[in-house]
Amino acid sequence: MASAEQVQIPDGFRLHTENTSHILLSANEAFLNPVQEFNRDLSIACIRTWSDDLNKVKEEKWKVALEKRLARKRLKSMPYNFVLLEALSATGLRSIRYAKEIPLLRYVIANDLSDAATATMKRNIDLNGLGPTDAPSSDPMNENLGKVRVNEGDACTLMYNHRDNSKRVDVVDLDPYGTAAPFVDAAVQCVNDGGLLCVTCTDLAVLATTNFPEKCFANYGGVSVKAEYAHEAVKRQALRLALHSLSTSAARYGRYIEPLLSLSIDFYVRVFVRVHSGALETKKALTKAANYYICSHCQSWYEQPLGRTVEKVHQKSGQVNHLFKTQAGPTVSEKCPECESTLHIAGPMWSGPLHDSAFVDRVLEHLQHNADHYGTAVRMKGMLTVAKEEISTPFYFTPSKLASAFHCCSPSLNNLASALLHAGHKVSRSHACPGSLKTTAPQKDIHDVMRGWIQKNPVKMENISEGSPARKLLAKESHLQVNFKQHPDSITPSSEIKLVRYQQNPTSNWGPGTKAISGSGNKRKRNDEGADN
Repeated sequence: MASAEQVQIPDGFRLHTENTSHILLSANEAFLNPVQEFNRDLSIACIRTWSDDLNKVKEEKWKVALEKRLARKRLKSMPYNFVLLEALSATGLRSIRYAKEIPLLRYVIANDLSDAATATMKRNIDLNGLGPTDAPSSDPMNENLGKVRVNEGDACTLMYNHRDNSKRVDVVDLDPYGTAAPFVDAAVQCVNDGGLLCVTCTDLAVLATTNFPEKCFANYGGVSVKAEYAHEAVKRQALRLALHSLSTSAARYGRYIEPLLSLSIDFYVRVFVRVHSGALETKKALTKAANYYICSHCQSWYEQPLGRTVEKVHQKSGQVNHLFKTQAGPTVSEKCPECESTLHIAGPMWSGPLHDSAFVDRVLEHLQHNADHYGTAVRMKGMLTVAKEEISTPFYFTPSKLASAFHCCSPSLNNLASALLHAGHKVSRSHACPGSLKTTAPQKDIHDVMRGWIQKNPVKMENISEGSPARKLLAKESHLQVNFKQHPDSITPSSEIKLVRYQQNPTSNWGPGTKAISGSGNKRKRNDEGADN
């Protein structure tokens, strides 16, 4: 295969190389974002780890079946080679990298609605030696069709055509411009049991703000709220809204999701979830959804689960029966118990875990042995390490935002972390925001720590207006003995070894880029008017 130096670059084209993959781009093709190399690197690492896990499961099942059929006769098992569908491929770079860098991948179905995009894909696939090697055939089992197989058509139609059990694929990758919402229903149906769903959403103006609650509800079945941790419902809320959308879509078909890794990255969120089928676990999705009451001043939050499970054991058989009930509420009064400010409602959203720490460990192990295969390996290690360390509480806070609620100077991250650890609570950093903390402490204990800080660093009360919620926070008595002495666990392993955890701007004015409209249309709908643009 040709190296970058050996590739002949036609007039009007430029060569883009990422790892071992090369693609040719014409001057007017705008649907490749080099900043997304981190997304592609991370996806390859996660899919490789998932495929290794799946292959081990298949091998164990094969061994059990072999013992039953052939007793002690030994035969060598064959590795399980999987099929991946990339619904919105654009230049084909992601599919090409998958085909070249994931050993257990059988082939990729690379789809796009735009005829210009599919023409670009075919050119780049041939450039990398991944195209068909034989006469055209309609048989998907024909290995001569190539490692990357191009399809021109509507993404949803393609995925609905793969929803029969015999036609399902093992991995579906959705990386659209904007929201993935229009594609989710088809995606959760066409992936195999135990298969992997990789989803990107870049519409953080909808997920992260209160500017478009009606659009957020239409796309994700819930609403966000203005808070510093919006990324988690958008730097935490967005992840949980996106997962809620996947969970409810899967539940309609007797399926449920298992989040393996959920990250807020730069200007988008990226989630990797395993999809299973099962009646009981599908019902449990109710207990993994919640609304949140969030204070507009001090950022205090209060969870309101939508449902609960009651387990009853049958006396004679010992069988456990699960009864699903609605949850009593509300869990908080109309005003914030801490500062008496207005509470706003966010949700419903996913309230379960965001990551599978064992899976993240295996991705890190894979990265350790293959760091030279990834251009963004340093940042991958940093972000994955922080994600592995995260405790499972829903949201984070930052000392500066907390201090602004009290109108005081800000304590350091280590001061706050040490005080909470001395009080018997757990703390961790959050991957979603530099300088942030997550803790198991209730909000009143966090505020008591701040009151202890203010005793050492007094507030000028004359600078606070009489009706300010800060006065109500300061007037409360502290019930906690606050100790700011350095706690040995306040420095996490990731921060101690100075890992790169957050994106540094690689270029000026970088971000999600411009949506591509070329040829006869865009990724979802044909647009004849845009053909001449």
